Amino acid sequence: MKLSLEPTRFAAAVADAARALTTRPPVPVLAGLKLEAAAGQLTVAAFDYEASVQAVLPADITRAGSVLVPGRLLTDITRTVKGKNLVDLELVGPRLVLTSGSTRYTMHTLPLEEYPSLPKLGDAAGTTTGRDLAHAVAQVASAAGRDDTLPVLTGIHLTVADGKLTLAATDRYRFAVRSIDWTSTSNTTEGQAVIPAKALLDSAKMLADAEQVELALPTSQGVFGMAGPARSTTMRALEGQLPDYQKLWPTEFEATATVDSEELIAAVKRVALVAERGQPVQLNFGQDALSLSAGSSDDAEARDRIDAAFDTVTGVPLTIAFNPAFLLDGLSAIDADAIKFSIVGPTKPALITGATKDGSDLGDDALDYLLMPIRLSK
Repeated sequence: MKLSLEPTRFAAAVADAARALTTRPPVPVLAGLKLEAAAGQLTVAAFDYEASVQAVLPADITRAGSVLVPGRLLTDITRTVKGKNLVDLELVGPRLVLTSGSTRYTMHTLPLEEYPSLPKLGDAAGTTTGRDLAHAVAQVASAAGRDDTLPVLTGIHLTVADGKLTLAATDRYRFAVRSIDWTSTSNTTEGQAVIPAKALLDSAKMLADAEQVELALPTSQGVFGMAGPARSTTMRALEGQLPDYQKLWPTEFEATATVDSEELIAAVKRVALVAERGQPVQLNFGQDALSLSAGSSDDAEARDRIDAAFDTVTGVPLTIAFNPAFLLDGLSAIDADAIKFSIVGPTKPALITGATKDGSDLGDDALDYLLMPIRLSK
């Protein structure tokens, strides 16, 4: 194998493929990156039995071939090899020689024959834009669970129906849901899967610049796939399903309020400084303002106040308390000029959504964040 390629694109391909490298590979060869040179391009691939990534870039190939090299070492090397000089790769016996200008690295190779075959990407069920997908995944991922003893709650539930791709995640304390446009490219107009949130988040970031991303729903082997123009990835789907969020969503509210997003996030951060672990931030909705407080008179205490525009004032004043980290996760994920609270009662889940500066809703496809409050002691 012998080839030349542009250093910046090579570094990007290696970094993207390295997303699938694990810190504790089940077998030594899975710590490697597979390089395959053929037909005017180099494919860089990684696989850890759960997820795989393939990154493709153009290359000037003198001699085609494949090699398996230590992934972390190659990643570190490509970060440092920059400039106008091309990167030359040549397999010399059991060593891979990387040269760029006056810089030369020699790396030992791993046994290529022991490397497993990468999962095949299934037929695409449909497409969406990389930007929309990355934004939606990032928004709902904050609500995904982190308890590995409940694997299905660590995933994001994808549902395809009626020309929409709906993403949902929950850790039992909050539930985030977001829909984006979806174009079907097969006879499959409906389908669903639960994909590990972290793997999906990393893959969506990698494909964020793609004008079109193809999604392949899980095959009989439970493999979910995503592909852009020069990057593709597979992930093993999780077994099970999330609860039906439509049955959890409240439809009647005691009070609703619209608050400036930046002011609210800043105020929550300020009062949360005194909220020790497990302590909530209290929100008191009055006639024309939102008061926030945290802590106790026996220890540190904080209070703040911001203006609020109310749509419905029945039941006001009303006090509701939230875990400050969960609240901030939702407020940050909504990414809107204003935040709208729709409150059923102080002990019932509150619906938090985005709004425009004039208080108008963002629409049915925008992020919905349902958050369970913390019951206050009398």
